[in-house]
Amino acid sequence: MARIAYIVLSLARDGGVERIISEKMNYYADQLGYDVYVVTCFQMIESQRNTFYLSENVKQINLQSPLYSQYRYKYPMRLWIKWRLNKQFKKQLQQVIQLIDPDFLITLSYFYADIICSIPCHAVKIVESHEPRTYTLSTRGHDSKHSLIKRIYLNLYRFIYLRRVERFADVIVTLTKGDAKLWHRANLIVVIPNFTTMTVIEHSNVHEKRVIAVGRLSWEKGFDRLIRAWIIVNKKHPDWQLSIFGSGPMETVLRNQIHQEKLHNVMIYPFTNNISKEYSDSSIYALSSHFEGLSLALIEAMRHGLPCVAFDCPFGASDVIIDNHCGFLVNDGEIETFAVRLCQLIESEELRKRFSINALERSKSYDVEKVMTMWDSLFKELGPLVH
Repeated sequence: MARIAYIVLSLARDGGVERIISEKMNYYADQLGYDVYVVTCFQMIESQRNTFYLSENVKQINLQSPLYSQYRYKYPMRLWIKWRLNKQFKKQLQQVIQLIDPDFLITLSYFYADIICSIPCHAVKIVESHEPRTYTLSTRGHDSKHSLIKRIYLNLYRFIYLRRVERFADVIVTLTKGDAKLWHRANLIVVIPNFTTMTVIEHSNVHEKRVIAVGRLSWEKGFDRLIRAWIIVNKKHPDWQLSIFGSGPMETVLRNQIHQEKLHNVMIYPFTNNISKEYSDSSIYALSSHFEGLSLALIEAMRHGLPCVAFDCPFGASDVIIDNHCGFLVNDGEIETFAVRLCQLIESEELRKRFSINALERSKSYDVEKVMTMWDSLFKELGPLVH
C-alpha cells in the first residue's frame, strides 16, 4: 500500500487542526490500510504528549528542531540566525524524508510549506490549507504590535512564501470553494472539507434558554463581536444565557468586556472533553469569527441539531450553512443584524425546531466516511504522478 508522511509542527497542541490531522492519519492507517508516518518538528516528546489519540499503526518521528530559538534574537541578527537554522532544518527534513521514502508528502499551508515542498524526493507534495489564503501568515489583528518596517518585511516575506508554496506544491487541498479561488496560481487545487467523528449521544430539543459558542479565545474567533451583539440581545431577553467554551490569549480582555457591560448572563468556561453534552443542553450556536478554514465546532453543533447564526466570513460558514434553512448567515461585521437574527431564533421555538431538523440533515455531508472516500480517491488519482 502507498506510504503517506505528514510533516507538522506538533501534535501536542489542542487545536482543531491537530485533532483533524490525527483523526485522518488514524483513518488512513486503520481503515484504508495506508502506511502512515508523521514527523513532528518542534514537539519535545519527553515533556509534550500528543493531545489527541494516535493509532499505534501511525509511526511518529520527532525531529525536536531548535528552529524557534531564532526568536531569542533581535533584528537584524535574527535574520542571520533564521537563515542558518532554516538550512539546518531543511537538512534534517531531507534525511528523514529519505528514510521514510513516502509516496505522498503532506504538510500545512502555514508551516514551512515552502521549505518542505522544495525538498527533492519522488513523493507527490500536498499542502493542506486550513485557513483562507488571505490570512495565511497574515499579521491582521496584530498590526498594532509591529513597526512599519517590520510590517513591510513580514508582508514581503508572506508574499514570497505563498508564491513558493504555489510553485513547489503539486496539489493544494482547501476546505472551501472560496479558499480554492484564492490559490488560483497553484498547480492543482482540490476541495475536500473537514469531517467530525464526535459521537452524539443526545440531540438538542432547542428548549433550553442558552446560546453556545466554542473556540480558542483569540482575535480571529471574534468573541468580542459576539459579546457586543449580546448587549443588544440581553436588553430583550435577559433570561437567556450565552456560554462561551474555550481558552486563549484574549480571555482576560473578554472577561473585562463582559464585566464592564454588566452581562451577568454571559459565562466563559474552559474547554471540556464532554462538549457534546454542552451542545445538547443549548438551543442556538453562534459563530462570530473574522475568518475560518471550515469550523469543526459549527459542524459538531449542527450534528446536535443546533440552528446557527454566523457571520459570512471567509470562508467556512457559507459552505456549511444554507441561509434561512438551517441557520442564518449575516454580512461580516454587522453586529446589529447578528443580534436581530439571534433574537429571531430566541423568539420562535417553531423556527428553531425547523432549523434543527435541517441542520441535522445538512451535517451528514461531513460524515467521516464521505470525506475520507474523497481523500482515498485523490491518492488513487495522484498515484501515477509518484516519480
